[in-house]
Amino acid sequence: MSHEPLETTGEPEVDVADRVAAAVLGVPGVHALHPGAFGEIATYLPGRRVAGVRVADERCEVHVVLQWPAPLAATTDAVRAAVRAVVPGPVDVTVGDVVGPGAP
Repeated sequence: MSHEPLETTGEPEVDVADRVAAAVLGVPGVHALHPGAFGEIATYLPGRRVAGVRVADERCEVHVVLQWPAPLAATTDAVRAAVRAVVPGPVDVTVGDVVGPGAP
């Protein structure tokens, strides 16, 4: 899988990892992306990183924080479907945390 940026006009570079992150964050029940226990889940881009998303040639890995009471299986299935709309191949979803109602 290529990490080529999308065309932009004076805007910050948009990488496939940014598109994956936006798709994941648009899934109901997803509160945030989770960087992993030691911040190891990320895509590194020039001058920044997209935490919680790792895109490789063969698969995509995302780590999320769910909002309680989102149903685990249905929400992770929805995350997989949203990511597959952006990148082909297997999608690994890990739930790193769950936050209660009203969490910032």
